[in-house]
Amino acid sequence: MAVNKSLVLVLDCADPMELAEFYARLLGAESRPGQGNDFVEVVGESGVHLAIRRDLGYAPPSWPRPDDSQQAHVLIRVERVDMDAAEREAIGLGATPVEARNNGGLHDTRHYADPAGHGFALTAA
Repeated sequence: MAVNKSLVLVLDCADPMELAEFYARLLGAESRPGQGNDFVEVVGESGVHLAIRRDLGYAPPSWPRPDDSQQAHVLIRVERVDMDAAEREAIGLGATPVEARNNGGLHDTRHYADPAGHGFALTAA
């Protein structure tokens, strides 16, 4: 008998409520505070399930600078016709572009840092 499992990506940061709200708004999901203010889940109807955890010693990743490797990033799939709108939305919510080249075309992928510095990408579905 197979055991049901689910995967939850946990992102560390200094302010979990702020980062959870960023992802909840970006992904059309909702944030659900856990016990205390140190752990917040972001859950959406389309299968979105992230968790944000407070790390008092948090230091943002340096990617794409060569100081550290990119250890993980969030990939958000978007319909190709919606890529420009998704980019405007992400930046309006506080994302910072980390790559300025034009990636238009068949494999359009655009890279950003969330408000806590974690890498994420919008990619054409």
